[in-house]
Amino acid sequence: MGQRYEILQKVIAAWQAKDAERVLSFLTDDIVWHYAAAALPPVRGKAAAAKLLTRFQADMHQIEWRIFSYAETGDRLFIEGVDEYRSPEGRRVATPYAGVLDFRGDLICGWRDYVDLGVGAQHKAGEALSKQVLELLDRPVAS
Repeated sequence: MGQRYEILQKVIAAWQAKDAERVLSFLTDDIVWHYAAAALPPVRGKAAAAKLLTRFQADMHQIEWRIFSYAETGDRLFIEGVDEYRSPEGRRVATPYAGVLDFRGDLICGWRDYVDLGVGAQHKAGEALSKQVLELLDRPVAS
């Protein structure tokens, strides 16, 4: 397991525990976070990241964030995973994605998630997970 991936595992544990302060402790003050790269403008700075985390915490319950594969090169971590959780109404939401995290030292300074927001919106609206999404979810997680 690489050093950057170990840090991400700590971020995931804090996220699942809904410990926003701990998640923020892994980000630089000038973080640029593209939570949905190309679809939405990035969140810039730790204060804006804290607001986004607060919004996520209200909308995401029983979080099962999983990573299926990863690769590290220099100060960059590439990941493939799924954000899976229950909506406030109890609906299962699962959005497969690919992401890139840039590090400065041991802190994340850039975060880009490439995700189809329409998939999550369908699940939030009550549509069942499609066969192709279920197939993507049914894979072993990275160790």
